[in-house]
Amino acid sequence: MIFIFLVLIAAFLGYLLQLLTMSGALAAIVVGVLISIGFGWKGLLLLGFFFISSSLLSKYKKKQKQQIEARHEKGSTRDWQQVFANGGLPALFSVLFIIFPSPIFFIAFTITIASANSDTWASEIGALSKRKPLSIKNLKQVEPGTSGAMSFLGTFAAIMGAFSIAMIAMLSYSLSFSTMLMIFVFGFLGNILDTLLGAFIQVTYRCPACDMVVESKWHCHCQTVYLGGRTVVNNDLVNLSSCGLASLLGILFFVTVAGG
Repeated sequence: MIFIFLVLIAAFLGYLLQLLTMSGALAAIVVGVLISIGFGWKGLLLLGFFFISSSLLSKYKKKQKQQIEARHEKGSTRDWQQVFANGGLPALFSVLFIIFPSPIFFIAFTITIASANSDTWASEIGALSKRKPLSIKNLKQVEPGTSGAMSFLGTFAAIMGAFSIAMIAMLSYSLSFSTMLMIFVFGFLGNILDTLLGAFIQVTYRCPACDMVVESKWHCHCQTVYLGGRTVVNNDLVNLSSCGLASLLGILFFVTVAGG
């Protein structure tokens, strides 16, 4: 009950601080409660670190990121789809751990959070790079905030994002160094997969008014023109898919190589 109360307080504060929409706060409660039941305060610690760090980074130098946010379908205040895109799989693995208390689901749980944290840190910190990122499609410079692009600063942030979650997991659960390393590697791999999916599958549009490449069907109060990608694949689905793929690959490695 104490954990559930803390989840309610955190969601309420997130809404008051405009970190979450009302739907996002309700989704955060669902995710937080399920994780608290499955993995207790240690699971909430990992989730809380991801949420707090990503929220603070999204607000850091917000004015400098306004042009970048204009490209994205949604802003930094997270709705229920964004919450479930990053927290839905950890909640699912928590439920599976309750039903089938296997270390496989714990590994998957930590990898998904490490992947989400890695991708978020890459996006929020990489957006502040003084050099334009390179598109992995053609290795040409593109505007900051373009999906499927990488920068040195963003990549370093992605590494640190995955590593921080892996370290917290190791210290909280007294994991071995090899397990921590596995969580880190597959967490960072999730960011790489996110970049690949963003480059080759995520839908993009062009605004006829300002000629900006965006992720939304509407921009500058007018309908945008389809450029490429799958129309059903937005950033939320890319985030969910990359975390899912990273966790599945991590499970496969854990079972076949690590002897889990």
